[in-house]
Amino acid sequence: MQAIMFVAASLAASAFWTANDPFVGHWNLDVSRSTIVDAMKVQGLGANRYSFNFEGGPTETVVADGTDQPGLPGTTLSVKQSDGRTLSVVRKQDGRVIVSANWKLSPDGRTLHDAFTSLQDDGSKLSTDYVYRRTAGTSGFAGAWESTTKPVGLKLELDIQPYANKGLSFTSLGSKKSVIFDGRDHAAADSKDVTFSGRRRGTRTMDYAEKNAGKVTRLREFELSQDGRTLTETLRTTDQRSPDIFVFRRAE
Repeated sequence: MQAIMFVAASLAASAFWTANDPFVGHWNLDVSRSTIVDAMKVQGLGANRYSFNFEGGPTETVVADGTDQPGLPGTTLSVKQSDGRTLSVVRKQDGRVIVSANWKLSPDGRTLHDAFTSLQDDGSKLSTDYVYRRTAGTSGFAGAWESTTKPVGLKLELDIQPYANKGLSFTSLGSKKSVIFDGRDHAAADSKDVTFSGRRRGTRTMDYAEKNAGKVTRLREFELSQDGRTLTETLRTTDQRSPDIFVFRRAE
């Protein structure tokens, strides 16, 4: 009996890593059912220099003079400060603007309004007026900020496909992460400091941790509905008080 149970378990586990894996497929975000926490940290470095950390990603340091400077891998970032309460941010990829934002601080410095425009998967543009609340810092742009403004009209697609042995790749606009689900740390393809560690909890649940220099920065937990048509991702980011909840619908 034990041998039969072992073989059955092995066959069930091996099915995870094929094209028949229930997580594999194309998924579309349902914004109305999702809770997206947009978090960022800004540090003033003097001499018109700032460092930015968006959504717990790598820190980018630029001079706020409006010129294009190296940003996240494959992108440039330009920042221009018009006065003490106004900042313009532009990100480009291959010379094309993919994100633009105009920041305006409230007179009391506790609220930041962000007129944000981004390029979507289908080439259309999405404009959202985010309202951030200060969670750390006392004045100016420097500090920690969080917003739960729903980006109505956001078209976010997630493609999950088999990867190597016991792995899955997660692809969305401007991002591709390949994860091996064996519980061990594996280096990311585009960074020597970033590693991924994935675990399968069963046929409908899995998670993976993203580490930078050995420290966990993000934990992603995925759960499939019973009918396999809804995928819920809970994203826990270090130093972010509330998790992001992304609810995806399987594409037809």
